[in-house]
Amino acid sequence: MNLTSLVRPHFVKRIDAMTYATLHARDAQSAQLGMLLKNGRHTLVGERAGYGSIDSYDDYRSRVPVSGYADIRPLVERMIAGEKDILWPGTTKRFAQSSGTSDGKSKYIPVTADSLRRNHYQGGSDVVSSYLHLYPDSRMFDGKGFILGGSFANELTLPAGIKVGDLSANLIDAINPLVNLVRVPSKRIALMEDWRQKLPALVKASINSDITNISGVPSWFLTVLKEVIKAAGASTIHDVWPHLEVFFHGGISFKPYREQYARITDPSRMRYLETYNASEGFFAVQSAIEDPSLLLLLDIGVFYEFIPVDEDGDPHPHALAAWEVNEGETYAMIITSCNGLWRYALGDTVTVTSVNPLKIIISGRTKHYINAFGEELMVYNADAAIAATCRETDCAITNYTAAPVYVGDKSRGRHEWLIEFSREPDDIEAFADALDRNLCRENSDYQAKRAGNLFLDRLNIVKGRHGVFDEWLASTGKLGGQRKVPRLSNDRRIMDAMLRINDIG
Repeated sequence: MNLTSLVRPHFVKRIDAMTYATLHARDAQSAQLGMLLKNGRHTLVGERAGYGSIDSYDDYRSRVPVSGYADIRPLVERMIAGEKDILWPGTTKRFAQSSGTSDGKSKYIPVTADSLRRNHYQGGSDVVSSYLHLYPDSRMFDGKGFILGGSFANELTLPAGIKVGDLSANLIDAINPLVNLVRVPSKRIALMEDWRQKLPALVKASINSDITNISGVPSWFLTVLKEVIKAAGASTIHDVWPHLEVFFHGGISFKPYREQYARITDPSRMRYLETYNASEGFFAVQSAIEDPSLLLLLDIGVFYEFIPVDEDGDPHPHALAAWEVNEGETYAMIITSCNGLWRYALGDTVTVTSVNPLKIIISGRTKHYINAFGEELMVYNADAAIAATCRETDCAITNYTAAPVYVGDKSRGRHEWLIEFSREPDDIEAFADALDRNLCRENSDYQAKRAGNLFLDRLNIVKGRHGVFDEWLASTGKLGGQRKVPRLSNDRRIMDAMLRINDIG
């Protein structure tokens, strides 16, 4: 009997509880909110808002305002300084450093002991449960998992015992030591900061291991896998790891990378499972093979709310609970969680694909879109269009970003795309034409603005030189780990900075 068959019943028995929660959203979520308010009633924020006297969701949403990171930054800074009972009971020792806000500063999301136990690690376990349920023939525990993570920050002066870094670094650092028996690389390599040293170390640590599963962000893992293949003198990653069976991925859309993974793997042996795992929490997992939507995890320490996108930014939005949302609608997601985030605006938009069970797809970011000309282009439109265009033109990309070019005296507005290709199209203008057509197909507002070239000209493509996106990330102090390139921006700041770096090379 193999090891996977021995541990599989432990994981699969969780499926019934996951399913029950999503089919009984009101009961599951009301229980989570009650638990969270009970834990938070004696914190600084809980005493201010009177959490101890809140006895219903209607009461909670009427008394506690929706907040963003700027609203809680001073409180988080007090937590980092070592104060206790601020946003969550006790002293918080870990913080996940996340992408900067509009003021350019990084965000530091509390990673409490309760959030590790109730949410992050439980979510990771639920991913495995979902996978083993979908694929009874799996042998993933008969080999090792390759987990790609980030590092801790070294630019901060911190009190003794306080750690700040990527969420993945915190998870790897705090994980049960027994897990290290079934994963690579070692903690020392996993937490290395300098990717010039880390990448060859990752290759060396994994190339001779029997890897059965990999976990991480698609763009970063693609680079690592290509280096492993190159070092082994192989054609595909399955030539190196013949028992590799699944990629647990999240952080960014997989669509633009699917073809590249198909080229470096044996597609007949490779499976993919998407997760919704952010610095703020673990929220959802793919629960069906042919359905890309994600099952929202309603019983792991998070209470969810949803704001209609047309009310996002309203100081008094009408938020909906998980049991109040409508199928087909797109919402900005709000969380209350056991890391001390209370009615916190994530900045993510999700589209509800099913209400019973409650399933979603990640639509994009509330601030990552282009609506300079009324086109309302969202990230999921762009990801789908560029994936289709790459298939049509037989090319592959490493990274992309797009921004508007505003109306001039003798020109209409248009979109400008900076794209780093790993395999260039034969004709860049034909690629631009195809991308424009696919954007029209994916987004009716874009199509309407493009009609007859009356309001919006055809987009233009700037070819990014090799490594330009990594150089930009490094210039912001965000290279490595879970750090991501903004796909769409409604202004020129990020695009112009990237173009300057692209021109320097």
